[in-house]
Amino acid sequence: MRNNPHADPDPFWVFEHTAWERSARPYHNFWTRLTSQAIDPLLSGVLGSNTTRILDIATGAGNVAQTAVRKGMRVVGVDFSTAMLAQGRKRYRDVDFCEGDAEALPFADNSFDAVVINFGLLHFGRPEQALGEAYRVLHPGGRIGFTVWATPETAIGFQIMLQAIEAHGDPNVPLPEGPPFFRFSNPAESKRTLREIGFTNPVITKVQQTWRLSSADDLFVAFYEGTARTGGLLRAQSREALDSIRASVIEAASAYEKDGVVEIPMPAILTSAQKPWC
Repeated sequence: MRNNPHADPDPFWVFEHTAWERSARPYHNFWTRLTSQAIDPLLSGVLGSNTTRILDIATGAGNVAQTAVRKGMRVVGVDFSTAMLAQGRKRYRDVDFCEGDAEALPFADNSFDAVVINFGLLHFGRPEQALGEAYRVLHPGGRIGFTVWATPETAIGFQIMLQAIEAHGDPNVPLPEGPPFFRFSNPAESKRTLREIGFTNPVITKVQQTWRLSSADDLFVAFYEGTARTGGLLRAQSREALDSIRASVIEAASAYEKDGVVEIPMPAILTSAQKPWC
């Protein structure tokens, strides 16, 4: 994937928005069972004795938001994808869903006790601006928490897919350029960025997760149909290259099959920090 931190984020925003309007259902079918494993650690990183109102940015179908509601919180879930929000409203009637942009949140200053972003930060064209908006809407003393994927060395699903593209396809096909995908997998980069915005006391941990798929081919389908950047990269390949990539992914993923289930390590990096009291 091509990465340029100085790329114009507007084409990237359109690219991501178009992808999630198309991929809402496949994402739920393949990825929710994995990304939901980070929900409890994510909420534990931001909830305190005085936490009552939470903002879930890039809420998608609202899985984090609904879990927070069950814990007794008042929750707003915001997303820029109407297709994602439609799924959330259908599933979770007791979550307050709102269509909006993470980089220009439609909320007043100091509105929330906590902000969470579950695997959404890596889809923002201006991640610093989104984190700055989160800072703005937090009460003093409130906490932010976000998850991203670990690097491909340990997030094996990404390793399998990216190696297959490198070996059998063209990883440099022209796509709208976004920020580096694994930028916030680096704890030092997360701490630096959060401190520059004004957050304090950053805490970073690894959340062990296992992706359980019914077949090795499901790994390919999950990326092809249910992701933005990697899916776009795959769809831009020639038919011959795509067939070779798929075969390579199936072969590599088959090594993780156990008792008829493919179990792939996919750890997350969880970062939390606090907005100062004054």
